[in-house]
Parts: sequence; structure tokens; C-alpha cells
Amino acid sequence: MGRQRKRVVTGEAAPPPRIDEKPTAFPRKEKKKKVDIGKVFINISIGLCIFSLIWFFYALYMRSSLSKRVITLHPSHPVLDANSSSAKVSTERFWGSYRPQVYFGMKTRSPRSIITGMMWMRQFSEMDVNLRHTCEQGDRLQGYGWVMHDGITFGVQEIRDNDFTLTTEFVKRMGGGHGGDWTWRITAKQHSSAPQAPVISLMFYAAADTQGSLEAHVEDRSRLASITGFSEELGNFKISFRKPVTGESSSAKYASYNYLQTVSPGLEKLSDIVKQSLNRRFVYSPPSGEKRHYIAVDTYKPPHHQNQQKPADTRKEGAFVLHQVTVQMPFQIEVLFESGSFHSRPNQLVGSVMTQELERRKAEFDSKFEKTFGLESKGYSQAHVKFGKAALSNMLGGMGYFYGQSVVQSVYNEYPLLYPEGALFTAVPSRSFFPRGFLWDEGFHQLLLSKWDPQVTRESIAHWIDLINMEGWIPREQILGDEARSKVPAEFVVQRNENANPPTLFLALQKLIEQLNSNPEKATSQPTLPFLRRLFPRLKTWFEWYNTTQTGPLPNSYRWRGRDKDTNLFLNPKTLTSGLDDYPRASHPSTEERHVDLHCWMALSSGIMASIARLLGEPHQDYELTHHVLSDNDKLNELHWSDQLNAFSDFGNHTQAVSLQQEKVYVPPGQPRHQFPVARLVRSVRRAPKLQFVNALGYVSLFPFLLQILTPDSPKLEHILRDMRDSNKLWTPYGLRSISKSDPMYMKRNTEHDAPYWRGPIWININYLAVRALHHYSNTEGPYQEMAAALYEELRTNIISNVYRQYVETGYIWEQYNDGTGRGQGSHPFTGWSSLTVLMMAEQY
Repeated sequence: MGRQRKRVVTGEAAPPPRIDEKPTAFPRKEKKKKVDIGKVFINISIGLCIFSLIWFFYALYMRSSLSKRVITLHPSHPVLDANSSSAKVSTERFWGSYRPQVYFGMKTRSPRSIITGMMWMRQFSEMDVNLRHTCEQGDRLQGYGWVMHDGITFGVQEIRDNDFTLTTEFVKRMGGGHGGDWTWRITAKQHSSAPQAPVISLMFYAAADTQGSLEAHVEDRSRLASITGFSEELGNFKISFRKPVTGESSSAKYASYNYLQTVSPGLEKLSDIVKQSLNRRFVYSPPSGEKRHYIAVDTYKPPHHQNQQKPADTRKEGAFVLHQVTVQMPFQIEVLFESGSFHSRPNQLVGSVMTQELERRKAEFDSKFEKTFGLESKGYSQAHVKFGKAALSNMLGGMGYFYGQSVVQSVYNEYPLLYPEGALFTAVPSRSFFPRGFLWDEGFHQLLLSKWDPQVTRESIAHWIDLINMEGWIPREQILGDEARSKVPAEFVVQRNENANPPTLFLALQKLIEQLNSNPEKATSQPTLPFLRRLFPRLKTWFEWYNTTQTGPLPNSYRWRGRDKDTNLFLNPKTLTSGLDDYPRASHPSTEERHVDLHCWMALSSGIMASIARLLGEPHQDYELTHHVLSDNDKLNELHWSDQLNAFSDFGNHTQAVSLQQEKVYVPPGQPRHQFPVARLVRSVRRAPKLQFVNALGYVSLFPFLLQILTPDSPKLEHILRDMRDSNKLWTPYGLRSISKSDPMYMKRNTEHDAPYWRGPIWININYLAVRALHHYSNTEGPYQEMAAALYEELRTNIISNVYRQYVETGYIWEQYNDGTGRGQGSHPFTGWSSLTVLMMAEQY
């Protein structure tokens, strides 16, 4: 609006303004501005849109960033150098029996190794094809396993298949730049003196895992005399197949020969390729005997299925060459591997030369075994000593070298992802059923192996810790490579990053530290300090991951993640992550749970972290404080002692009034029953759960004792020792059962398909911890010292006697033992933690 001017009166001049006079200000009459609601709304909307877009892209970025964390490896320098397993750096350990999933085979510790192996098949039997190759419980062998194996230079294995025995032996000899030479010797003998000795076919093969070349050299049209080849890790090499003889230096035997040269899309396909190439057109015609048709490899023709929907295998194919020799028992045959870089070879490692070398290695093994474990000096019989050697040898012979990618998933991933490629050198629980790495098993394995060869333990722990991601998580089950994956049901392949496993590697680290402290000048212990220094940055992150992701609802409490969520189908939802699978926990999983076993694992781990930090001159006060708090018996009692049970217990949302009942399926009148779902067993809850102690007496209740958290004068220790010795609760003549005989869950199925697993049977790893703890409390002054000493002698004797007796009767060391009869059951051979029997025999804890 313009300014208003003052009117001038006519005929009268306006007086001139004074110089110092300010012009008169006239008041303005302003109108109120109207608020434009529309514009305000538009401005707010634009602001919200901009904010939403920023938040959307930030969330997208964060989700993308978080989703990648699960597959991003730890940023610190790896514990092992990239070439640590190569022939140049680790010559002695380059070649080995690192294929535990097959009855007999060798490979190198390299990502894409040339692999070698053996299959066999009985001819003229009732079964058409009884091919043996991968270790299978369904083969029903009377027994198989290493009777001697030093982990480096030689091994002797016995395989009993119905009425004959195959003895497989190998010896290595160092030389050249690619791991030297080795020789196999297979001796076949029949058990009985039947007039018609068995005729079998042995099949020796070499296969290239996507890289390397193999060339077959055939003589007399069908006998594969040798294979020559080349690979990046091995350079040039030659594998020679010697003719069978009746015994060492004896005359040659009649044999029929066949060979196969083809390609394979994957190592897990080798058995199938052989089976699909078999033909009955060949004639076995010994000089004195009837002519008979036998089964042998011919031409491999991949199976073609009409209307096949399965996508074609796109993997790169590798060479596969196989030599078949068909011969009547008894006989002996040798296979010789020679490295092209071994120039100053004194003589071939065959015949009497191999025998001499083998005998020398056996004598060294016997001497080292007695020096290490002292079983003879303890008065054990030769049969017991032989058993002890077999238990150790099977764990050493069960070491595997795996390479590949895990399949993993986090809450930020819609679909599973491939973990970065990695290598793992590890022992396996069972060659037939679990021929791969398991995190919590490995800590127990290394308790035994660290006594025999601390370098094996350092390398195995380093491989495991090098698989850690930036968050501090290690996939608990390592399924690396196609061979390993082919043995695992699909539902167990994907590993989820919220799921832990007991950190038992700390048990093995504790042993390495004890060895170092007791004899720091010993050559085998000296590498431990630099090893710990390289390990420590990753170990810190691993410990912190447990201490942040597995915490419980109260301060200093802990809770296993990863319990089964479908409570309708399980009598008690499993906790696979705890290692104790179906052991009874709170009936209704919730965030209010407190798990006493995990609390004790964290108390142990924090103490060992403090020891390592002190040893390295690193800050250790926080670890010591954590250890002090978690080991405080009063706080432990407050969190986990159940006055009702008079034992330590988990806490959670729980009711014991549960059972499995047949599901009711409504079928309308007149409708056929088969058109409706089959009735399942489902869980019935008769009383609502409430927050309370779970009150299941068993292995979990013992953990404050097992991991030696309890002080020697704790009154709780007396309760535990009495419960252990009560035959109506945990005590049996064969070892401690996993759950009290009087518990409602004792020997109860978890689903219609899941037999009781940790609900009664005897497990050797927990029994070893119990014997170890009894040894500790019997040697520590306190009111229960004598009670612990008596229990120690009795429990130790019971376990050793039963495991040995079952080995003699069945030919196997077993996964678990029946608490009523002592019979071995579950997977076999199980020469993982069940081999800890050797340490109990030696009284080395």
C-alpha cells in the first residue's frame, strides 16, 4: 500500500520545514496477512517426502551394509599365511590321508588338489554291485579304521568286509619341492579256509579337482600301467600300478585288468560314474579254474532322463582315470606315486624297501606313543595298548583338509549367501556320518591331539579362527566343497549368524598354554607364543561376539540363540546350538531364558582370555573382571540354583505338563480317509507355562562342576557328587547318563521321527569332563576331596572298561553308549571325542 500525503490549504503557504525537524510519521493501517494453509501443507509434505527419501536410502544403504557383514571376513591379518599349507612351507604335511569320508584315499593340502583313492567290489557274489568307496554305515562292515597312524609319514588301516580283510598301508618319503613320494600297499586275506577264496576287484583312481591334467598309459590293451600328470601344486608326477603278487617278493598272480578314462563334474560323483560304467561282458579265466563273466568298468555313458527338468551341471569338469585289477585272494598290490621334482631318489619305495621303511615308522610310533601316554607303564595289557593306539590313530587318520564356501544367512538377508572361499584343516567326528568340521567337537578333538602333536592343534585352531567374519562369528558346521555338501541334508546346510556353539577351542588353547608354561624351552611348545600373538586380534572379536550376541535377560546371564521355533511338533524344542541338541530346556522358548551351561562356558573362556592377554603383555584386566564375576559362586547360585531340584538349572517359560499325542484330523462323513492328511504326533500342553527353573537333572546341571567353576568348599559340590553317584539319577556301570532316570523327559522321543539323543545315552565328551573335574577336586583341598577321589576311580574305570569292551565286541568306537546295557549306538566309527578315552587311560587332563 502507498503512503498518504497531507493536503495543502489554498491561499496559504505552507511553512518551510525546519532543518532539524524530522518528518512526521503517519501511522499505517495494515491488513492482516491470510495464512495459506495449502502452501503450508505442501511445504510440510515436501519436507516429509525429502526426509522419507533420505531415510529410505539410508535404510537401504544400512541394510545393504549390514547384509554384507555376514560374508565379510575379519579385517585383521590372518593367523596363517596364504602359503602355510604349501609343499614348500609345510613339506611333511603336504600329502596325507586328508579324505576321511572315503575308506582309503589321499590328497594334498591345497585348494584344488589332485586326489587319489581306492574302491573295491566283490565278484561273483549274490549282490550285483557292492561297490565300496565312501564310508557308509549301510555297508555293514565288521570294522574299519586306522590301527597305526602318526599324522604325518605313515598309516596302517584294517578293513574287515564279511569273510576277508583288506590292510591298507602308506608310507611317505620326503624329497624334491612338491611333497615327495608315497607308496600304498594293499594286502587282501580271507578269514576262513573255504575252498573257494574270494575274488575281488580293487579300483585305484586319480581325479583332478577342476585343475591339472592326467594321462593314462596302457599296456596289453587293458592294463593301466601308470598315470602321468601335472598340476600347479605338484608339478609333474607319475602314479605306477604294480602287478599283484601272493606276498612280498613272491611271484605274480593271475589278474584281469580294466581301466576307465573320463571326466567328472565333481568329486562327489565318482562312485556314480563308476557304477554307471560297469559292464558284465568281461571274462575272468584263471589258468586253473572255470571261466566266468565278471563286472568291470567299461565306457562311461552319463544317464539321460527323458523330460528331465533338472538343470545341467555347469561346473568345470576334471579328469578322472581309474585302474581296475580283479584277482583272487590272497594277494598284495602296490601303488607308487613319484614326484617329478625328486631328482636324487635313492631307490623306489616298493617291496622290501617299503617294508623296511614301514617297520622303522611303526617302531618310532610305538616308542612315541608310550613316551606320550605311558599305558604300558600303567600296567595295561597289550590288547588295551593296541586299542589306545587305534583310538589315537583314527583321530589322526580322520584329519581332513577341506576347501570351499559355506552357505550362510543373517536377518538382513532375504536369501542365503555364499561365504568367502576358505580352507579348513580339522579332525572329524565320524568318517561315515559326520565327515566334516564341527566347531564344538574340534575343541575336544584337540585335547587329545595337542598331547601327540601340538603343531596339529595350532594349525587346526588357526584354520578355524581364520574363518571368522568381521562380526566375530564362525559358522558352527563347516560344509566346504561338493563332497562334504553331498553328505548333508538340505535343511542343515545354511548356517545362521546369530547361532553359536560352545567355544571349546578355549579348552585346547588352555592345554597349549599349560604346555608352554611347564616347559617353555621344549621345541614343540616354542611356536605357541608367536601363534597366540597372531591369533589374539581375532580371538578378542570371537569372545566379544559371544559376550554381546548370546547375553541373557539379566546382567551376567546368557542365552543360546537358535532354538527350534515350531513348538507344535517338538516335545521340547531343540537347542542344536548348545551342542546338546534335544536336552530338555524351557518348554516354551523365550527371551527370558537363562542357560547355565553357556554361563559356565563364558566363565571358562574369559579366564583363558585373561591368561593369553597376560602372556602377550596385552590389557587383561577386563577379562579378569569378567572371569571373576562369572565365577562368583553366589551370583551363579542366584541365577541358576534351583532349591526345588537341589541342582543347577536353566530358567525360562516352562511347564512339564507336555506330551506328544496323535493329531486329530476331521474327516467329513462319507469322505474317503486317504484324501486327508496323515495324522501326526503333535505336542499337547496340559498346563500353561510360567517363568521358573526348568528342573531337568542331567549334564547341563553339572556344568559348574564340569568346568570347575565351583569352589572346592561349595556345599553345592556335595549335592552334585551325590546326584552323580545315584543309580536312579545319573550313575550307570558304563558312565554317566545324559539325563536323570527319574526325569519325565528320560528316553522320551522329541518327535515321531526323533529318537532320544541327549535324553539318557552316555556321551564320552561330557564323561571326560566329569572325570577331569573329579581329578581336579580330588587333588584340591576341601571337604569333598575324598568323595571326589572315590568317584574318580570308579567312573574312570567304568568308562574305559565299557568303551574297550564294545570296541572288542563290535570293531568300533561309538558315538554314544546305551545307559542300560553299555552297548555302543549311534554313528560309528565315532573316533572324534569318544577317543578321549585314551586321555582317561593315561590320566592326562
